[in-house]
Amino acid sequence: MPNNNALILSGGGARAAYQVGVLSAMGKMLPKNTPLPFSILCGTSAGALNATMLASHANNFSKAVSTLAFVWRHLTPDQIYSVGRWPVASSVTKTLLSLFHLHNSDTSIALMDNTPLKELLTNHLDFSRINTAIENKQLKALAITAMSYSTGESTTFFQGSQDLQPWKGNRRKGVIADLGVDHLLASSAIPTIFPAHKIQNHYYGDGAIRQKSAIYPALKLGAEKLFIIGVSGNRSPKKWSAPDIDVESSAPSMAQILGQLLNSAFIDNLEDDIYQLEIMNNLIRDLPKEKRANHQNLPTETLIISPSEELNEIAHHYLATLPKKIRVLLKAAGGSTSEKTSSAASYLLFTPQYCRALIELGHKDAMWEKDRILAFFENNG
Repeated sequence: MPNNNALILSGGGARAAYQVGVLSAMGKMLPKNTPLPFSILCGTSAGALNATMLASHANNFSKAVSTLAFVWRHLTPDQIYSVGRWPVASSVTKTLLSLFHLHNSDTSIALMDNTPLKELLTNHLDFSRINTAIENKQLKALAITAMSYSTGESTTFFQGSQDLQPWKGNRRKGVIADLGVDHLLASSAIPTIFPAHKIQNHYYGDGAIRQKSAIYPALKLGAEKLFIIGVSGNRSPKKWSAPDIDVESSAPSMAQILGQLLNSAFIDNLEDDIYQLEIMNNLIRDLPKEKRANHQNLPTETLIISPSEELNEIAHHYLATLPKKIRVLLKAAGGSTSEKTSSAASYLLFTPQYCRALIELGHKDAMWEKDRILAFFENNG
């Protein structure tokens, strides 16, 4: 088993196709038939789907990523959510009724029905393989994070080796569980877009909501090195060097507001995590050797791969591939121009054209970082 390397895959809806590109490149870099090079997998929302696929093929990393890439390359919106007329219309009606407390409390409010996603996951994932990987010491833990609507807690459901313990505190907790499709549906249930999902006695929504720290579960599970695949281009040097442009703006539309809310949930927390971790590790490196020993609970090495291009801009080129009813819905939300809808649409563009573009970008970015990636795995035990 690798020496407590953790892979962290954040959420981001269709943006998670970028992660697949990075992983595919890694599958080509490492020797063929190499087992999973991470002992800890932590996923949130769509990232949890990718992490689970890796866990279910822990004995063969290259096979895992090729299977993952096949699924994403052939993905279509109707495999993720229902885009028929009545699911959207009935959800709008439910929303209005809920304002007057007339909504049936046993059904969840959402604009789209993600029942097709359940069938997709059931067809492509064998959850029994997770326990097999743990027993064979190819995997220490798989963690999937969701948000409890009852308590507001960021809840990490994890399946792993017997020495791992649950945790609780500061509105987040870790719960031992036999992971299944329900946990993935809960973790990927973007509020108002997809319905909340019930696990035992509680309803859960997308794990990125209320998740103060995306790396926290990995640390609680004993991670010593972190490999993080982000879905934002904000860390690109091209972005840093870009001059500030004073753009004339109008009042934000609902589509723009939704896009910024999704960015806040899926991107900002992870970037803050990375920034704080880099500062702390730099400070620790400057400490005398005897004092460094007091901070051994922090990862000694972190590698971050992020998009070199802005995913909103890529989404802009593929808006026409969205189902017509989704385009109409976004336009009705005030997205009068494609630029105003691109951010929100980048999370819903589960189309082959967009997903393949992100996979290719992820592959290219990982190849640029090949030396750093291989160096990350050099000292595996």
